[in-house]
Amino acid sequence: MTRRLTLTFDNGPVPGITETVLDVLRERGLTATFFVVGTDLQKPGRRDLVAQARAEGHRVGNHTMTHSVLLGRTDDPAAPEKEIVASQHLLRDLASEERFFRPWGGGGVLGPHLLSPRAVQTLERGGYSLVLWNSVPRDWEDAIGWPARARADIDRQGWTVIVLHDNSPAVAQLAGFLDAVIADGVEIRSDFPDECVPIRRGVRTGSLDGLVSV
Repeated sequence: MTRRLTLTFDNGPVPGITETVLDVLRERGLTATFFVVGTDLQKPGRRDLVAQARAEGHRVGNHTMTHSVLLGRTDDPAAPEKEIVASQHLLRDLASEERFFRPWGGGGVLGPHLLSPRAVQTLERGGYSLVLWNSVPRDWEDAIGWPARARADIDRQGWTVIVLHDNSPAVAQLAGFLDAVIADGVEIRSDFPDECVPIRRGVRTGSLDGLVSV
């Protein structure tokens, strides 16, 4: 079985860290998807880094406006507008043509806290692609040990969509991790498996069971 890996990076860009990620990817001819938080994009130097990522062939998605609202748990009916639409507006021309959106998972956990019915409607009406994941090696907690957990995920499934973070010193392990998986014959791709994208361009293409609050 050919194992596949798609690289995604959340919560950046951060000056002094994202440049390292871009260098490592460029040196290996790899591309990734960067999921950007709207409020972070407004900080000095951040927009230029996202523009650099786009210029180097990477994809850029929306990772909510504030990274603080679980859309499936909030009582605010305007939350999808504030967290999804407002962030997409800030991204403007930096966003990829396909409107990639990744909800905040509160630690990378999948569950009904991710989305509300209203949030799903916002994604469908706005033509978004909902991008989930199946590997969270918790690099923000363990800057040294995360590659071992990531390798375990890659070994147990055919196509891994990994969540890493370009706002953490854990990126110091990225080059070695990538070199090891490449040497092991893992195919690194830029696209996503169908099971991790249950909404594509506003059309529901997979199951949302267990991902939407009642």
